[in-house]
Amino acid sequence: MSDVLGSMRRACLSCTSLVRGLAGAGLLTASTPVWAADDPIVALTSQVITDLNRHELVTMAMAVSVLGFSVVSAILLMRTRQRASTQEARLRAEVQSLQAESDRLRALLFVEPQVLISWPAGDNRPQISGDTALLLPHDGHGASAQPQRVLAFGTWLPPEPALQMDHAVDALLDKGESFLLHLTTSTGRSIEAMGRAIGGQAILRIRDLSGVRRELADMARRFKALHDETEMLRGFAEAAPWPIWTRRASGELNFANAAYARATDAASPADAVSRNLELLDSNDRGNLARALGDKAEFAARLPVVVRGERRYFDVRALRLAGGSAGMAVDSSEAAALGAALVRMADAHRRTLDQLSSGVAVFDAQRRLAFYNDSYRKLWDLDRGFLDSHPDDSSVLDRLRAARKLPEERDFKEWKNKLHEAYRAVEAEKAIWYLPDGRAISIVTTPNQEGGVTYLFDDVTESLDLQRRYGGLIDVQRETLDNLSEAVAVFGSNGCAQLFNPAFTRMWNLSAEALATRPHIETVEEWCRPLFDDAVSWQALRSAITGIDDRRNVLLKLERRDGTVLSCKTMPLPDGATMLTFQDITDTENVERALRERNEALETADRIKIDFVHHVSYELRSPLTTIIGFAHFLSDPSTGPLTGKQAEYLAYITTSTNALLAIINNILDLASIDAGAMTLNLGPIHIGRAIEAATEGIQDRLARDQITLDIDLDPSIEGFVGDERRVVQVLYNLLANAVGFSPQQAVVKLAVRKAGNRVVFSVTDAGPGIDPALKDKVFDWFESHSQGSRHRGPGLGLALVRSFVELHGGKVQVDSVVGRGTTVICEFPIDQTAQRNAAE
Repeated sequence: MSDVLGSMRRACLSCTSLVRGLAGAGLLTASTPVWAADDPIVALTSQVITDLNRHELVTMAMAVSVLGFSVVSAILLMRTRQRASTQEARLRAEVQSLQAESDRLRALLFVEPQVLISWPAGDNRPQISGDTALLLPHDGHGASAQPQRVLAFGTWLPPEPALQMDHAVDALLDKGESFLLHLTTSTGRSIEAMGRAIGGQAILRIRDLSGVRRELADMARRFKALHDETEMLRGFAEAAPWPIWTRRASGELNFANAAYARATDAASPADAVSRNLELLDSNDRGNLARALGDKAEFAARLPVVVRGERRYFDVRALRLAGGSAGMAVDSSEAAALGAALVRMADAHRRTLDQLSSGVAVFDAQRRLAFYNDSYRKLWDLDRGFLDSHPDDSSVLDRLRAARKLPEERDFKEWKNKLHEAYRAVEAEKAIWYLPDGRAISIVTTPNQEGGVTYLFDDVTESLDLQRRYGGLIDVQRETLDNLSEAVAVFGSNGCAQLFNPAFTRMWNLSAEALATRPHIETVEEWCRPLFDDAVSWQALRSAITGIDDRRNVLLKLERRDGTVLSCKTMPLPDGATMLTFQDITDTENVERALRERNEALETADRIKIDFVHHVSYELRSPLTTIIGFAHFLSDPSTGPLTGKQAEYLAYITTSTNALLAIINNILDLASIDAGAMTLNLGPIHIGRAIEAATEGIQDRLARDQITLDIDLDPSIEGFVGDERRVVQVLYNLLANAVGFSPQQAVVKLAVRKAGNRVVFSVTDAGPGIDPALKDKVFDWFESHSQGSRHRGPGLGLALVRSFVELHGGKVQVDSVVGRGTTVICEFPIDQTAQRNAAE
């Protein structure tokens, strides 16, 4: 048709061109009169054209064009129809040929029952042909009515093959993967499903298998199943941790797994087979061969040396067609466990023999299988009788005859009830009260393999102890209830377990509420109206509920009502905590009063020291002036004095010197107490220090005719100290001894070395010191003459002790009334640091 339209368009264009040519020629002719005169047609044409106007010319051209177009179209149409008829005849012949070929091929294709399903490229709609009744079940509606049901594979295949078919078809459509499956339908028909991608189409052919093809498919399926099973068994044998092997009828090794190769030290299973390595020794191999020849089976536990280690294997071998197969399972651990089990059983028997409890084990036939020595002694049974394995009833009858069983009215019923333990599943406990006064605890335990185990214990003493323990608990309860202290016991979980009435009265609590075992936090809330200190309660909670830090906690609680309580927690061995409260209000008030009095005394003592220090300084200044003027008056340059004046001046000098010494002592004591005195340490020559100290008492020695006996150890060279203070100590000791000694007495000064110390001891022949006054001799202003001539302010020994302790030494007084007194002072020999005032 397009060719015809093209021809018509070309004819129209040709006519238009012709008209245009004629018009042009007429115009040309009219313009050239010579041509017009010679040709009559041309002349006529020229005349016509000349007579027509432009509009008429166009109309005529169109008419001529249409006429030409019609003629040409008719001619072309006739030609086209002629060619179409020829081509149609040819195509009809080809169609008939192709239809015949298609029928022939279809007849050849469906000569056997099958279904073809094709999916054209780019089209998901399948084309189904063939006998679908081959696959679809007969449901009365006809399989040909709905051939698409063939694609619902689950309707005519079992679930697993249907899923396999779905996956294969999806792979064919998506990736063009071919497949060939042999399946069995739900009705038991064997089919072959083959998928291919051909010519841009996916083709699925499903055909029935019958005859040789069916047998071949069955054989292929059986071969694949057998092959898979063989490969699986071979893989299992290869991966098994036990040596596995097979042998030919000739005895040669033809298969061995990796475990066999390792056991025989082969490089690989193939190496073990090629070298025909043996796992067993020759003796065991001979026994195995004979057993397979006789019984076609061999089983034994044999020793095998594997990698230099002797192990035991359970060897199993079977005679098969064409050879034999065997396997060896490592049973070394089982053998060791069996031996250990035997040893454990023996150990258990020995242990049971050592038990104080009587044990008797009866088997499923109710015969005595085991007993220990405690069982025999408990019931006083003959060993020969027990070794004869008597039954349970015989043992009970013998015990009843000896009156060693509880007295029962119906002994048979009692025995039957006891023997119910053989059919029970749980242990039972009971206590037998025997006629001889004993109480026997019996536990019957059913055994898993049948039988019963009896466990007997003499609990006579235990019950007696339990009764006495109950009595002690009652006594403890009464004691606790009558205590004046408030006591409460809290368990490890923080709950109250025990309390006494004093606890409820002290904290205004209800005994019924405490009997519910409240937690410590609940008790705390009940007690907060009287005492609301969070820190104290936290400490109590931690002490009661703590696990790691279990220690005693001491607290003093001052309640809102003015009561002062002493609180103490004490961890108990069982994990509980005892909490006690004691009312110490009166004690606290007395203690507070004593503390206030002590502070007042300390204040008074400080005032006294300050007063003495102040007065001493105030006395020292005028005294120094008096001493100065006395010395000035005694100087001959001031003029002569009368006898009385010289005597009075001597009294003044003596008294002022004594008073100055007292004042200096007071100042030294005050400085030591204030911690302001510092020692001037240096080497001390003991002999020179003694001479300086005795120089001040020479007039007293001469006046009272007292002898000074000095005993100085010559091996003592000296020691480190403040020489001035040491001389002052010795002077006070000697002056004190001379003052207490009677006339014509002997005062002894001894110096000894004791370890790293120098010991000075001064002994007098005075009246001694009363034991009641011995502790006061070192106090200030304590002076007791004890019937002697001694008079003084009572500062000498106080100053001695202060100076000695300032050196790091100590002072000791030994005195017997009527026999004199010895004062001992110890000084350290080596002092490497300067010491401050003693505390």
